[in-house]
Amino acid sequence: MVLEKVSVNRVYDGVLTKYKFKSAALGGLLAQFNLFIPVNASLTHKVPVLIYLAGLTCTEDTGAQKGSFISPAAKEGIALLFPDTSPRGAGVEGEDKDWDFGTGAGFYLNATKPAYATHYNMLTHITKELPQIIASNELGIPIDWTRQSIFGHSMGGHGALTIYLASLLGLGDNTQPKQYRSVSAFAPASNPSVSPWGIKAFNGYLQGGVEEGKARYDATELVAKCKSKENPVHVLVDYGSEDRFLKDGQLLPENFLRKARGVGYDEVQVRVRKQEGYDHSYYFISTFAADHIHFHANFLKA
Repeated sequence: MVLEKVSVNRVYDGVLTKYKFKSAALGGLLAQFNLFIPVNASLTHKVPVLIYLAGLTCTEDTGAQKGSFISPAAKEGIALLFPDTSPRGAGVEGEDKDWDFGTGAGFYLNATKPAYATHYNMLTHITKELPQIIASNELGIPIDWTRQSIFGHSMGGHGALTIYLASLLGLGDNTQPKQYRSVSAFAPASNPSVSPWGIKAFNGYLQGGVEEGKARYDATELVAKCKSKENPVHVLVDYGSEDRFLKDGQLLPENFLRKARGVGYDEVQVRVRKQEGYDHSYYFISTFAADHIHFHANFLKA
């Protein structure tokens, strides 16, 4: 797999580069991602990386352009990786019918229904393929892959939480044990096996439907399997009190928090903050972006 540069922009003294390549995980389709490398990075001084997973209808550009993450990451000397949210152009019947399923809505899982299983493997794409191709490419990208963390928004918050917790629990073969040092999320879909978005995604992508999704891709169910003494965690979640998807029952952060407290995680290990007056938009995200970068810096630079 060869990385091809699509664009290069200087920003906050570092460089944001968009790449494309033919993705094996996504069935041979072209995939794009953005990668920010801070000015202090070099082959003799590799930097940690923070992976941002965007939400429904978004692309690899959304977080890079609207999230306000790059300035604080540059100051902390942290690289940022912005993947896409789904495969593009798979040609599966119905993938472009709805905004919350199919294109732009890959849900960061590996599909098991035959119609989607060839292309919709965002879990493998995020956790294995992108780190491997970036690390092995001859471009000499100075990232220390032993220091990774992950965060996201909405569907991407769901992805970040489930990928982090699954790695912590050693579930599946798509992540290394304890691959990520910390996780944070903005307005995540925290309990998708009982929310409309999640039920639709699990029934659409997974052969086992909601029950398969509940066991493998539901942050609330996964955190309930953890043991606070055996599985220390570093989790930060923010959501807005005026988020319409909170009111519609799509997010359910209270369920995640209740399960986390039930297995012994305290406010230091799992912090869930309700931000008064904020909604689901990137105005909300950009307000608390620096908080999340600094949170991850505590663990990535330790």
